[in-house]
Amino acid sequence: MVNVAGHLGMALLFAAPAWLVWGKRGALGFTGFALLTAMLPDTDLVLQQVLPIDHHGVTHTLLFVLLMSVLVGAAVAKWLTPWFAATHWIRSTEITTETVFVFATAGLALGGISHLFADLLSAPDIAAPLEPFWPLYSEPVIVDVIYYGSPIWNIGLFAVAIGLHLVLARYESAPLETPYRISS
Repeated sequence: MVNVAGHLGMALLFAAPAWLVWGKRGALGFTGFALLTAMLPDTDLVLQQVLPIDHHGVTHTLLFVLLMSVLVGAAVAKWLTPWFAATHWIRSTEITTETVFVFATAGLALGGISHLFADLLSAPDIAAPLEPFWPLYSEPVIVDVIYYGSPIWNIGLFAVAIGLHLVLARYESAPLETPYRISS
């Protein structure tokens, strides 16, 4: 488990390829979705005040992250597709519910998965190891190469990720052709 800056930095690194898929405006939105869920698995810290759950338990699994991403992605697609289609912010002549669903769900899932990955790199220092593949594989997965409180890892990771996004924003010329492309 790295600190908040480390989790946000990891989410930014995971979201960086969005510059190649969706271009500038899409990449910013996608990165925003990833950052929204970069701390999602740590909702167990709040939930354990009212539920008998442990930190690094069920909320730190791919099942939880993907389920929450699909549910929220479906809601975003239902409620925001008409707004996206009516606004000129996206500069698209046609945006489908499927595109918004894939966009939102992928961004949300990526943010949560980046959190799990960061925790795998550092969990045994001060917290229980993760079982990210539960219920399919219930053994802990431990990598442990980062110390939780290390400012070099946490702030350094965040700074490198911001720098990468700035470089990609500056030099990205056109997104790749994909069926889920948002920009016109």
